[in-house]
Amino acid sequence: MDVEQAIRDRRTHKVYGPEPVDRATLAELLELARWAPNHHLTNPWRFRVLGPRALAALKQAAGPEAAGKLDRAPTLVCVSVVQPGEDPVADEEDLLAAGCATYAILLGAHARGLAAYWRTPAVLRTQEGRAALGIPEGERAIALVHLGPLRQAKAPPERAPAADVVTYLD
Repeated sequence: MDVEQAIRDRRTHKVYGPEPVDRATLAELLELARWAPNHHLTNPWRFRVLGPRALAALKQAAGPEAAGKLDRAPTLVCVSVVQPGEDPVADEEDLLAAGCATYAILLGAHARGLAAYWRTPAVLRTQEGRAALGIPEGERAIALVHLGPLRQAKAPPERAPAADVVTYLD
């Protein structure tokens, strides 16, 4: 699959097969993610693959109403970004770099025939949720990537033409 096809064909999926993504495939996806562009090669991203205990702790922190959405996919990866807070410009650049790393995971998963979903549930912004995943101060959770076997194909949605959002400046 070439990169243009992957970008155009990738979809958000919320229904998965029950088998977890194997460790070798996860390692490949996380290896791809670390090639995301980042200013000064700070490598600001951090990845936490949730096992059963971590998932149970996150569900407890989320509460009964939100916990069910954490069971959608058989594999969850929390992506966070180190943000020391000493330089707001560097923190912003690192945040955007971690977003690119997350997108690399989504594209890599799609290229391997996996379903994926990037969400940032509210529990990741709470002290309880951060503690459940061992996220220290100075680090910000930006994604909980859901991964698993594809169960249904999805057609691409209509998109506005590029001309609607592009301005050429002289």
